[in-house]
Amino acid sequence: MKLYRPLPLIPTGGVHVLELIAKSPLASLLPISCGSVSLSEDVVGCISLIASKKGQEAQLSGVLKAAHGMALPATNRVTGRAGARCVWFGQQYLLMGPEPDPSLNSVARLTDVSDGYAVVLAQGSEIEHVLARLVPVDVSRAVYKRGQTARTLIQHINGSLSRVSETAFQIIVFRSMALTLIHDIERAMQSVAARDRL
Repeated sequence: MKLYRPLPLIPTGGVHVLELIAKSPLASLLPISCGSVSLSEDVVGCISLIASKKGQEAQLSGVLKAAHGMALPATNRVTGRAGARCVWFGQQYLLMGPEPDPSLNSVARLTDVSDGYAVVLAQGSEIEHVLARLVPVDVSRAVYKRGQTARTLIQHINGSLSRVSETAFQIIVFRSMALTLIHDIERAMQSVAARDRL
């Protein structure tokens, strides 16, 4: 005879509904390290997609600066700092960290996408060699400076890659691609570590 564990139900409005447990997209996958490179979840808080209203980019930049202390980033750039960043995201921007100030609604369309993305912090002295195996972008320090970002392929996944320090990158992908991203980066980490042991 099989025994089944009852599902956790909570009463709501006279009916019982399934109790869902919120988990981060990388909860059971990270942290990991191999050689000199480590991956950890970058817990950024709120993630809001900002789409400027037509012809109001300059006003949006001013409102963002007044409300959150950072201007709208130029193409392929990041503004702000850890805990409060704005990332160029193609035709839109990601505000990461703070909840968007209501004043932004007058010049932009805002969408909360916090549950839709996985954010990884990849760091270590060999991180450039690891990423060189995965992205079609030159991520060397001489070319890809701190504060630069790119929408690019990471192996075969669309994502955002931002240099946040001399030895660290922030990687953003759709939540549904988190497991594949970690698998691909871990294989590249193992390849670089094996090369270093030769």
